[in-house]
Amino acid sequence: MSTTISPTLAIDTAVRARRERGERVLHLGFGEAGLPVPPSIADVLAQAAPRNGYGPVAGSHEARDAAAGWFTRRGLPTRAEQVVFAPGSKPLLYALLAALPGDVVLPRPAWVSYAAQAALTGKRVIGVPVPAEAGGVPDPDHLAHALATADNPGVLVLTVPDNPTGTVARPGHLRAVCDLAARHGLAVIADEIYAELVHDGGPAPRAAGHLPDRTVVTTGLSKSLALGGWRIGFARFPDGAWGDGVRADVAGVASEVWSGLAAPMQAVAAHVLADPPGILAHIAAARRLHGTVAAAVHAEFTAAGAECRAPEAGFYLYPDLGPHREALAARGIDGADALAGHLLDAHGVGVLPGTAFGDTHDALRVRVATSLLYGDTTEERHAALRADDPLSLPWLAASLGHLRTALHALTGTSRAA
Repeated sequence: MSTTISPTLAIDTAVRARRERGERVLHLGFGEAGLPVPPSIADVLAQAAPRNGYGPVAGSHEARDAAAGWFTRRGLPTRAEQVVFAPGSKPLLYALLAALPGDVVLPRPAWVSYAAQAALTGKRVIGVPVPAEAGGVPDPDHLAHALATADNPGVLVLTVPDNPTGTVARPGHLRAVCDLAARHGLAVIADEIYAELVHDGGPAPRAAGHLPDRTVVTTGLSKSLALGGWRIGFARFPDGAWGDGVRADVAGVASEVWSGLAAPMQAVAAHVLADPPGILAHIAAARRLHGTVAAAVHAEFTAAGAECRAPEAGFYLYPDLGPHREALAARGIDGADALAGHLLDAHGVGVLPGTAFGDTHDALRVRVATSLLYGDTTEERHAALRADDPLSLPWLAASLGHLRTALHALTGTSRAA
């Protein structure tokens, strides 16, 4: 079997290489949360550094109990025995796809790794378009048709809030999709990694609220607390025989692949998931910053004539340059791959083509991540997090100006700087 580097990691490597050569590149291709580590979390990690022994595969009771309380306070009653920790949510997603039977039903577009992991586990992907309003769940009418005609559907993956569109699924759509999953006996994997980052501070709708006995929730600390490099992920399995069986299967995969989350990271998880006030305040500040900057970048794209859903959560946009198709085609830009390549080579703007997310090759849609605009140093990122008006900070204003110039050169439109 051969495979390629994940597109998100590949664009990060490519942009870093260009910057090391002295090129000015606006990095909008990588979904790293782009914020500094809160000092209280760094202190917990330092104190836990001597913990160098192996522990239980699912995680320590301390960490699992904290996660159970965290879910319970968010309206999903949970016991410690229902939780499994891992070095990031990505391994948990892979283990679930390996453990659950049947092919994988995905909203289209969807995060790059779902389809890649399905392929690694030998499963076929059944792609279903998302509704016009928001991504992360399949359009219920299209899903009904796909399930009626598919040979072996088994697993439905939902992302609420969504990557790549930066939107939150409508409750009615989620309910209808879960009803269809129940009718067809599907297992649901609910990726809730962005659930703490809904811009208005409200809760995102949950698949587990509609299909509690067949929904596994995955999440982690990489987005809400920008701890991606620390690799702390966890999953909540349903109470009951079905959930117990899936959890045992995932623990079996874990025991042979990653053994357990590093003990110092479990100490961090136990601290964070207890919801200390300082951590909640940090997440709230991050949520405000993500929303402010994503809205500003959205304004730049729409001013340049792109069609784009307004951002509602996280730090992503999914603009469509289709309104400029004729002008772009005249320059040999006939799809998202060519568009992303042109933006990088001609304008120093790194984005990911929609094809990486399962979109059609002729579409002119790209995924834009706004979270690496907050600064290049820890000091700049702290300043962005604390600022009443982060868009007025010189480095953020310069990045928005870079994007504005690139977009209006690309599209032939004009806007005062």
